[in-house]
Amino acid sequence: MRAPALLLTATLLSSGLLASAHAALKPGDAAPDFSADAALAGEPYRFQLAEALKKGPVVLYFYPKAFTSGCTVEAHQFAEATPRFQSLGVTVIGISNDDIATLKRFSVEACRKQFAVAADAGAKVMKAYDAKLLMMADTADRISYFIVPPGRIAAVHAKMSADGHVEAMMKAAEAWKAGR
Repeated sequence: MRAPALLLTATLLSSGLLASAHAALKPGDAAPDFSADAALAGEPYRFQLAEALKKGPVVLYFYPKAFTSGCTVEAHQFAEATPRFQSLGVTVIGISNDDIATLKRFSVEACRKQFAVAADAGAKVMKAYDAKLLMMADTADRISYFIVPPGRIAAVHAKMSADGHVEAMMKAAEAWKAGR
């Protein structure tokens, strides 16, 4: 995305003028399986949802654009909470339509080397999860999913504000852990 388009997108997102899609996937729905190029602490690897779910639940959070103000705030919030998620056996991964070179830097700077971020080339994953902005189909909405093994949506939080996503996913993780 060119700088003027990125500035316009950031302005529209922060002003609330860009429509949010609201998640179509609901608790109880099957979570579409996917794999994607990802980065953790600047190191690239291939993330596979099915493999991650073998270890426990996954917080999959979609965000519009790396290094924009709201997305950076949300990444910082997830970074601070990641040790707690890990203690509950939960993997955290963010996903956007940014390229992997951008995400390698974002995983270090904004994610503070705490959790991985994945590149959704062609916006295929966001389409499968109905996590795209209505006005910009190649840009992710801000939606968080709590996915439990073997691959079911257990909780959803869909709000354009970065605030509330970590708390909603933490409540879902704690409820899952308590119910095991």
